[in-house]
Amino acid sequence: MTNPYTTPIPPTPRPADTRPLHKRVLVWVGGTALFITGALIGSTGGDGQQPVETKVKPATTITATVTATPEPGPTVTETVKAKAKPGPTVTVTKTTTAKAAGSGSGSSSGQDSTGTCSIVSNAGNCYSAGQFCRNSDHGAITTTAGGAKIKCTYRSNAWRWTYI
Repeated sequence: MTNPYTTPIPPTPRPADTRPLHKRVLVWVGGTALFITGALIGSTGGDGQQPVETKVKPATTITATVTATPEPGPTVTETVKAKAKPGPTVTVTKTTTAKAAGSGSGSSSGQDSTGTCSIVSNAGNCYSAGQFCRNSDHGAITTTAGGAKIKCTYRSNAWRWTYI
């Protein structure tokens, strides 16, 4: 055990290399010779070998497009005019297009078969609850593809569509 009140003894310096000089030189010369030999072998040409060429066959692409258009149905338009004495006249027009009977029974799309959403995304799809709202939709009310009413509200540090 060492005494804490005395200064520690510095470690002994490393002794000089004990190998003779001529052995160290031989190691360097041998390593250099191996490096140069490897470089020369690696840099030799292809030894008369020719590169392999591959021929690419033209790709065959098949595109099938199926378009199902529903039969047009009657259009119902309801117009409401509201007058406020101090402000301008406000006109609200609600248009609903009903599908013809018998169509849309096997529909697999996400859109509602009885109508459309009043606010849609930039891609043209109906919003669903939980999705983020655009800045222009803050406080707005619309319906989902299934017809449920949703509102753009601020909750949990984000504007999202929530059920009413």
